[in-house]
Amino acid sequence: MTENNDRTDIGDEDRAEQSGGGWSTDGLAYLQKQVTRQRVFVLHPYLKDKVSDILARSPEARLEEAMGLASAINVELAGGEATSLRTIKPATYLGKGKLADLKAFAKSEKIDLIVFDCELSPIQQRNLEKELKVKVIDRTALILEIFGDRANTKEGELQVELAHLVYQRSRLVRSWTHLERQRGGSGFMGGPGETQIEADRRIIADRITRIKRHLTSVTRTRNLHRAQRQKTPYPIVALVGYTNAGKSTLFNRLTDSDVLAEDMLFATLDPTMRSITLPSGRKIIMSDTVGFISELPTTLVAAFRATLEEVLEADLIVHVRDASHPDGDIQKQDVEGVLAELGVELTYDLTTVSGATPVLEAMNKCDLVPEGEFEAMLAVAGRGRTTVPVSGLTGAGCEAFITSLDTALSNKDLQVKIIVPFDDGQTPAWLHANAKILETEYTDKGTSYSFTVDPIAWSKYSKGTDYWVD
Repeated sequence: MTENNDRTDIGDEDRAEQSGGGWSTDGLAYLQKQVTRQRVFVLHPYLKDKVSDILARSPEARLEEAMGLASAINVELAGGEATSLRTIKPATYLGKGKLADLKAFAKSEKIDLIVFDCELSPIQQRNLEKELKVKVIDRTALILEIFGDRANTKEGELQVELAHLVYQRSRLVRSWTHLERQRGGSGFMGGPGETQIEADRRIIADRITRIKRHLTSVTRTRNLHRAQRQKTPYPIVALVGYTNAGKSTLFNRLTDSDVLAEDMLFATLDPTMRSITLPSGRKIIMSDTVGFISELPTTLVAAFRATLEEVLEADLIVHVRDASHPDGDIQKQDVEGVLAELGVELTYDLTTVSGATPVLEAMNKCDLVPEGEFEAMLAVAGRGRTTVPVSGLTGAGCEAFITSLDTALSNKDLQVKIIVPFDDGQTPAWLHANAKILETEYTDKGTSYSFTVDPIAWSKYSKGTDYWVD
C-alpha cells in the first residue's frame, strides 16, 4: 500500500510502520489508508438511567445520527444497533455477554470495522479490538475520518491533520508488537535506546509543531483577507447550524451559487462567501460555514478555530434549523453551545442594539413540515420576525426571510444629518448607493442630507471625509 506523503508539504519524515492496524504517525486516519471499502457496523451503547433526561436525544435518534455519520464516508454500512448498559466496564466498555454476541455477529457478517458511538479510552479501544478481532473506532475518530475526507483547501487539510495527530497521540498507549525497545549503539556499549512508542510520540510531536507553524502562516493570510473585508462597507451575515440542516442549499438559493449541497452530514467544511443585495439596496457578505454536531470533538473545535472565527466577525448570525427534525430544540442547544465555546454572545432581540450578535432563525425544510405546523410557524414568524420558515429546496419563504434579514440589519442603522460641500461629488454618490436618504436641502454651505445608514458602512466611509454635521 502506498501512502501519500505530500498532502501537506510538511516533509517526508521517516514514519513508523505499525502492525495490527494501529494509528500511524502521518496524520492519516484509518479509513483513509484502506484500498477496499470497509464493511461497517455501528453500535450506540447508552446507560439506562440517562434516557429519562428530557434534554437528551432518544437512543434511536442517536443511532440514526451515528449511522448517518458512517454513511457520509465511502464504506459499506452493514447495520446498527442501540444497546442499553447498566454500567460501563472500565476495560471493555461492554459486558462479557454483549461482547460475545458482537464477536459472533462480526465474524458471521464479515464486519471489518465497528464504530462505537461514544468516547472510548485508548485501553478500551485496544481491548475491544483484541476481543472482537476487528478494527474499532469511536465517535471522535469517525468524525475525524469524515473531516479528513471532506477537507479540500490547504487550510482545511492542515486543520484536520492537526486534529488527527492530537487524537492519535493519546492512542499510542496501545501494546502493538512493534512498540518494543530498540537498542542503541552496537555491541556491549549500546544503551537501551528508546522504545518505538517514544519514537512515535517524538515524530507526532514534530509534525504537530510543523503543522502549527504552517497554520500560523495560513491564518495570517486569512486575517489579511478578513482585514480587507472589514474595509469594505458591507455587513457580514454568517449562516450557522447543525450539520445537514440545509445551510448550503439555502445559501445557494439566496446567493445563486453552486456550493456542494447534499443530504449528508458534513457535506461542507470550508467557508464560502458571496455578496448579495437586499431589497433596501443594502449590500451584505453572506458566509456559509461548517455544520455543528453534538459532542463535537474538542480537538476539532480547536483546530478549526481560525475557520470558525468567521462567525466571530459576523454582524448578524442566521441560525439555520431543520424544521422537520424531531430533535430540533436539542440541536439548537448544541449549536449555541459551540458558539458559546467560541466566545460568541448571542441575542434574539433584533430591535435593540447591544454588544451581543443578533440571531435570526431560519426554520429550513418547511416543505417537509405538515401543513398545520407550517401555518403555526408562519403565525409565530408574523409576530416577532425573529423566526422565519423557509425552504432552501423550493424557495418557499425566502422572500420573507430576506425582508426579515433586511429589517434586522436596519434596526442597527444610524440616523445622520450632514452638510456636504458643493465641490464634493463622491459623498452624494456614496450616500445614494449605500444609504436611505430621507431628506435633501440646499444651503449656503452645501447640500444637507438626512439619511439612515448602516453604522459599519458609515464608520468606514466617513473617516477622513470632508463634511459638516448639521
